[in-house]
Amino acid sequence: MKNELLRSYNLTPDFAIKLINVSENQTYRIDCSDGQTFALRVARPMYHTHAEYNSEIAWIEALRTQTPIRVAKPIAGHDGNYVQNVHGQSALMFEWVEGAEPKIGDDLEHLATQLGALSARLHDHALHWKKPPLFTRPRWDFEAALGIELRWGDWRKGLGVEAHMLPLLSRTVNEVKHKLAAYGHGPQRFNLIHGDLRLANLLRDGDHITLIDFDDCGFGWLMYDAATLISFHEHEPQAAQMIMQWINAYRTRRVITPEDQSAIHTLIMFRRILLLAWLGSHSEIELASEVKATFALQSLDLCERFLTFGSVF
Repeated sequence: MKNELLRSYNLTPDFAIKLINVSENQTYRIDCSDGQTFALRVARPMYHTHAEYNSEIAWIEALRTQTPIRVAKPIAGHDGNYVQNVHGQSALMFEWVEGAEPKIGDDLEHLATQLGALSARLHDHALHWKKPPLFTRPRWDFEAALGIELRWGDWRKGLGVEAHMLPLLSRTVNEVKHKLAAYGHGPQRFNLIHGDLRLANLLRDGDHITLIDFDDCGFGWLMYDAATLISFHEHEPQAAQMIMQWINAYRTRRVITPEDQSAIHTLIMFRRILLLAWLGSHSEIELASEVKATFALQSLDLCERFLTFGSVF
């Protein structure tokens, strides 16, 4: 890999490379002897097209130059292209961003407030940005996630899902489908979003938050960016307060209607079942091992509450 990277990027010959995360992609840290540090993201084969990766970079660059939102700067290769080929897979490189991933159990109310305001700025930009020609990103609608396409795997084969759980999960999926159809896909509700603003994709450095990993940015419900904040932690005691802090901060910049607030609960359930499917199709990763014994059962508790009250907390 080192020789391929030297052919592709302007790196010092004696650079060090270390694998730091395996999830949808493989992420590496690269340290050069001249003091420069980079993050390399090597994609899962066939996950996106080159046009989709170039569109991701176009939005990141627009956010970086047109807004105060902190994002990692993309790094082009020797040939001027951002998408490079490493071991036959698409790769993107970014400047390294200092900071630590927030953890559930930390005091996250201030973080949720920051992220609510950042999300409002992000959505303002998405709604007003003139997208470049050939801009293309995936849709994160019901059919893509839980319907026909099942982009992250089949929720019926989710991590820890057993046959007796399927009726409750099916009822929940049908209710989510019905509620999202009623909420609609108008451009003020369904537009370009980050799509994965979970704790692992936030870097906190003092009072600053940097948004990273736009790999799943695409066209989805704006309120989905609220739901992703509590990804994998929807059942935790902190979740309700985090969502309320997000809403309060968001509405200082943009309107949130009662329909939007109700949709957040539907989208939290949508996201939770999508994560259940994703863990089932990625059972080899460390996170799946950590939550295997509990995630499906906790998801069923959320389903029961959602079907009974129309909310998850």
